[in-house]
Amino acid sequence: MNQEKILEVNDLDIKFELRGKTLHAIRGISLDLYKGEILAIVGESGSGKSVFTKSFMGLLERNGYVDGGSAVYSGADDRENVVELTAVKREKDWLKIRGHEIAMIMQDPMTSLNPLKPIGVQIMEAVLLHQKVGHSEAKKRTLKYLMDVGIQDPEKRFDQYPHEFSGGMRQRVVIAIAIACNPQILICDEPTTALDVTIQAQILDLIKELRHKYRLSVILITHDLGVVANIADRVAVMYAGDIVEIGTCEDIFYDARHPYTWALLSSLPQVGVKGTDLFSIPGTPPNLYAEIKGDAFAPRNPQALKIDFVKRPPYFEVSPTHKAKTWLLDPRAPKVDPPPVVSKIRNGGLL
Repeated sequence: MNQEKILEVNDLDIKFELRGKTLHAIRGISLDLYKGEILAIVGESGSGKSVFTKSFMGLLERNGYVDGGSAVYSGADDRENVVELTAVKREKDWLKIRGHEIAMIMQDPMTSLNPLKPIGVQIMEAVLLHQKVGHSEAKKRTLKYLMDVGIQDPEKRFDQYPHEFSGGMRQRVVIAIAIACNPQILICDEPTTALDVTIQAQILDLIKELRHKYRLSVILITHDLGVVANIADRVAVMYAGDIVEIGTCEDIFYDARHPYTWALLSSLPQVGVKGTDLFSIPGTPPNLYAEIKGDAFAPRNPQALKIDFVKRPPYFEVSPTHKAKTWLLDPRAPKVDPPPVVSKIRNGGLL
C-alpha cells in the first residue's frame, strides 16, 4: 500500500451548540488517509462518523464548528495544493475543494438526485463544472461514466429520470456524479444501507473497481463491520466521537483488542448460532453533552477496569499497523480474554 498521506488529521475537535448546550461530537481524533487506499470507518449510529467526514467538505450544520486540531489535505502529484481544511471558512473556497478534490456519496440516492432532471443532465452538470470541457465532450464523458458504473444502454438511460431507475441503479448514478467531479478522495457514507444484499455486494465491488481505475482514495462509512471484510485495506473503529482502534482489515478481524471492537464482531449475524438470540451490545452510548471521564465504553463493558472509569486511555501500539485505546493493553493490566466468538474468528473458524 502507498504510504504517502493524502489527508492527515490531528487532534480534531468538533462541537455543536444547541439550546444553550454544547455537544462534543468529535473528541480529539487523529487519523491518516493514504493515497489509493480504502479506509473503512465503522461504529454505531451516532458515533460521529458522518460528522467527522462532513468537516472535510465544509458541510457541517450551521451550529457546528471545529474547536481545535487540524486536517491537512494534500492533492495528487500534479496538484500542488496543500490545504488546511479547518482554516477554510468562505463558501467560495469550499467550492474549490468540494467535488473536485473531495467528493461524497450519500446513503440515500433519492435525496441526492433531482427528480425533475434526466440523470444524464445531472451527471453532465458535474462534468461541465469540474472538467472545463465543451457540451459535446461532456456528454461523451457522461456516457462513459454511465458505462463505468455498470449502467447498460447509456444512450437510452441518459434521458430517463430517477424514478425510472431501481435503488441500485440510482446509487450507481450518484457514484457516476461523484466520479465526474474528478476527485482525489471519495467519501462513501453508508452507500449500501437501503439496498438488498446482492446489490450491496455489487456496489462494493464497483467502488473497489473505480478506486483502481480513477486512482481514488476512499473513505467508507458504515455501521456494519461485516460490510468491510472484503473491501477495506484498513479499518478505524469509532465510538462516542473517538477512534478507539485502527488497523489493517486483518488486524481488526483477527486480532481485535478493544472491547468495543469485540462487541461489534460479536454482533455480526454470520457468527450467530442457530436457535440462539443474536448478540446485542448492552446499554446505550454516552451523552455527548456531558463530560466523559475515562473510557467512554466503560459503562457498557462488563470487563471494564477501575481505571477505565477514571482516566481516558491513550493509544497502545499492538504492531506498526495496529493500535487501540484500551487500558487492557497496558503492561500492568490483568489478562482479559476476548469473547469466545471473537476467539473463533481469530482462529479462522467463522469468516
